[in-house]
Amino acid sequence: MNQNLVSLTFSDVALAEIDAALSTLERHFADLSSLSPEQRRNILKMGDKTEAFCRQTMLLAAQNSQALPPSLNMSEAQADFHCLDQIRPRLHRLRDLLARGDDTDMALGSDIYSFCLDAYASLKIAGKGAALETLRQAMAARINRGAKAKVEPSAR
Repeated sequence: MNQNLVSLTFSDVALAEIDAALSTLERHFADLSSLSPEQRRNILKMGDKTEAFCRQTMLLAAQNSQALPPSLNMSEAQADFHCLDQIRPRLHRLRDLLARGDDTDMALGSDIYSFCLDAYASLKIAGKGAALETLRQAMAARINRGAKAKVEPSAR
């Protein structure tokens, strides 16, 4: 098959710079929230349409702040919107970078797996070495376990 989806290397200097950049991000994002699954299910969520409503309401509320009860903290809501507008483009960049990283991780793993399948097949044909037998047994156990899982549901 001879697959090569990705080929890249990182110098020690590049890895040190990446680690330093990640440390900087972790330090600056230390106060980001972490919601529990229950919180994520139960909180109000602002989608695109809701955001338009909220932006209009914020403008109207700012123009008519005397009509708002003192219990509503307009400055906190404005600060939240300002922070959202600041962080959102950076989070989009991080998501894009993470998606590319995940794809690269998958492609590297696929390249390695493809090579190993081809190498194993070549070694098997050559019939070289007792170590190949151990690898063959480990591989056979892995393949047989997967085959049984596929056969069992249809046998029912």
